[in-house]
Amino acid sequence: MTEVKQEGKSHKEKRKEYTYNKLKGLGQEIIEEIEKQKVPSIRVPSRGTGNIVYDDAKRYYVLGDRYGRRSLGNVKQIRKLGQMVYVANFCKDLVAREKTATIREMYYVSEGWGISFKTQQESNIVGEDLEVTLGTTREDLGLMPEEDGASVYGDITLFDETEINASKMGKSGYTISPTIDQVDFLDYNVDKVLAVETMGMFHRLVQENAHKRFNCLIVGLKGQAARATRRFIKRVNEELNLPVYICNDGDPWGFHIAQVIISGSAKLAHVNKDLATPDAKFIGVTASDIINYDLPTDKLKDVDVLRLKELSKDPRYKTDFWQTEIKKMLKIGKKAEQQSFSKYGLEYVVDEYFPAKFEEMENQA
Repeated sequence: MTEVKQEGKSHKEKRKEYTYNKLKGLGQEIIEEIEKQKVPSIRVPSRGTGNIVYDDAKRYYVLGDRYGRRSLGNVKQIRKLGQMVYVANFCKDLVAREKTATIREMYYVSEGWGISFKTQQESNIVGEDLEVTLGTTREDLGLMPEEDGASVYGDITLFDETEINASKMGKSGYTISPTIDQVDFLDYNVDKVLAVETMGMFHRLVQENAHKRFNCLIVGLKGQAARATRRFIKRVNEELNLPVYICNDGDPWGFHIAQVIISGSAKLAHVNKDLATPDAKFIGVTASDIINYDLPTDKLKDVDVLRLKELSKDPRYKTDFWQTEIKKMLKIGKKAEQQSFSKYGLEYVVDEYFPAKFEEMENQA
């Protein structure tokens, strides 16, 4: 086992202290402006499309330099500024008490504020405004999504209220916590991460002992990866120096799921630094795989073709690899699922496909 060195404060303690100080500082800034007889205002970075740019050096979307100010001197902004202050105070209490609330719960709690939200969407937007203003994440603020976490299987030991080994949690493994930044990595005995789109493929890999055969962590993404899942992948790649490989369905939607893990999304440009894993590699299912393995396929629908053409113009897909695979898929007019390898038997994907892919990756390194 490779023990993870713990120096000073834990990861959880550092994140809590940083977030609490940011929230406290926001309140102090408002108080100081009032004491100086100034009209309180909050500087909020713009999340509009015109302020979202792809950073070639970082290899993910970031926010530009544009920002606006919400001021109590502007009648149209008073309500939204008040809501931000209430949400900040609510989150400060959550962080201080080490509690969490779902974004849905916050929406209902606001009914008692006297400045409640009209819709869940309005509540969500104010929460996002707060995280971009403070330069933190909603999870650090104690706000959780409703969806279940993805699964991890393999030899990694974590501390999540208690000590847990992800290979000893039954066949479903460890469910990634929405508060993954409050989880500490203790030790591990793997040298890579294999993330797969479907839980069907996840369970196939677990049944075939792929975690031992490839000495890896297996992550079941459950479709489009949740923020906590992306954060987990980012952390094990960055903190444990584990290379990440992604295998999804061979279609434009599978390509996009992988690319969101690799380069982040435009919508979350303000937190991509915590979520994107630029060194992660997409290993399949590619258009080349469809041809080389003679996989069972479905014909591309018009919406698939349109999406592929959109991806070809996206800066995240500008590399030769992506451009080649997109053009090839458009040319053959076909797509394939991960499970299509079962044409050759249930064990084929572990016995033949992944060994070949990992060897290919090693040769390219």
